[in-house]
Amino acid sequence: MALPEGTIEAPLSLLWTPAQLAVLAKVIDLNGFSAAARALGVPKAAVSRAVADLEKSLGVRLLERTTRRVALTHAGKLLFAHATRIVEESDAARAVIAKLHAPVSGPLRVVADPTFGRVLLTPLVPRFLESFPDIPLEVALDSDTENATDWDVAIRTRTSAPAEFASRLLGAPPALLCATAAYLQSRGTPVRPDDLRAHDLLTPETTDLPEFRLRFERGLLRAEVPVSPKLAVDDPAVLHAATAAGLGIGLLPEFLCRQGLATGRLRAVLSDWSLPAAAELHAVYPAALEADLRVRRFVDFLAANIVPALATARPDAATGPAAT
Repeated sequence: MALPEGTIEAPLSLLWTPAQLAVLAKVIDLNGFSAAARALGVPKAAVSRAVADLEKSLGVRLLERTTRRVALTHAGKLLFAHATRIVEESDAARAVIAKLHAPVSGPLRVVADPTFGRVLLTPLVPRFLESFPDIPLEVALDSDTENATDWDVAIRTRTSAPAEFASRLLGAPPALLCATAAYLQSRGTPVRPDDLRAHDLLTPETTDLPEFRLRFERGLLRAEVPVSPKLAVDDPAVLHAATAAGLGIGLLPEFLCRQGLATGRLRAVLSDWSLPAAAELHAVYPAALEADLRVRRFVDFLAANIVPALATARPDAATGPAAT
């Protein structure tokens, strides 16, 4: 059965138009059909045909041809910027794919906050090197990762980064309240969220409210307790040290408390209530390195392995109230 006239020509015109526009841009850039043909590695007749077919499909004349040069008509000038963008995007696409096949060289430079780096990143580095022996690493632990320079991947709890950077969420550490047995013996063990009002709280720093709000969930129950912390700081290591020193009840990432809970140096407080996760952990890297195999493999490895480390269950043995 014959197709109606024009049903094939229209789709084919749309199919070839980008290529024809790219040919047009090459003719103008090189000031001639012969030069464009040599650059493209095709016969001159093919270049002439591409431009002629483009003019026919658009219904306008795009070039003024003389024996010595070619010039754009008014319609050609309107179209030339679009033709140039097609060439630029095509070149950019080729460059991105070329990076996938380019051999990686040099160490991957990684910077991380010391608190998260020592506990979460350090155990994973040997495993990554075993899995990818062809990707050497340079790891620096720097508490000011936002202002650190000369890095390829940064592990941060904040995602504020210029537009030329990309990021990937790695996970969010579970949070819990804990204190030393000595503190709880001295001040008493809270049995409900409101009891925290009578205690010294050690919390992350907050800037949006004059007081810190602790939010709890237990099944269908919800509770919110505003507190004025004895200590508010944006460094989890400082909070952990203050908690371990018996200065109060600390709101901490669970992974920082595991050893203390396991040995009994710390006791979980209100362990039958759950708290929102601690600050999210992100891998940040320059957008220009998004196709770099070293970056992709390292970030993929972190995403696959840090999440299980963050989700480790709390030790049950240390969740009960302190003896009185």
